[in-house]
Amino acid sequence: MNKVAIFPGSFDPFTKGHHDIVMRSLELFDKVIIGIGYNSTKKNRYFDIDLMVGKIKSVYADIPEVEVLVYNDLTSRVSKEHGAQFLVRGLRNTTDFEYENTISQMNRYLNEELETVFLITSPEFAAISSTIIREVHRFGGKVAEFLPYEL
Repeated sequence: MNKVAIFPGSFDPFTKGHHDIVMRSLELFDKVIIGIGYNSTKKNRYFDIDLMVGKIKSVYADIPEVEVLVYNDLTSRVSKEHGAQFLVRGLRNTTDFEYENTISQMNRYLNEELETVFLITSPEFAAISSTIIREVHRFGGKVAEFLPYEL
């Protein structure tokens, strides 16, 4: 049986920290699906979703074990539909853990076959967040150093 994991998020934008989690996940799983979900608590995306899908696909063009999926549903349901037994989440700090722990418990309630795996962010990426990258970009700051692709 193949071990399939979904790495869900809004990825607005997808950062080098996210890329690090994907690459490390490939050491644990046979296939990693980057699931770009619509977050109902966020009104509008900053970066167009089609642009982000294209950029992410370009990063993994030579790695067939990575797929990109856009969805607007419960992550637990999408995981089951795509044969994923695992969710992968990156943790930068204890605040991330508190938030992610609650979500993982609900996902497990909704799909008891779904296991969440937390990977601690590599130190060099711990300060990177999509929120900060969006803000810097919005005001004309340079963000290329934090992204695994050209904007």
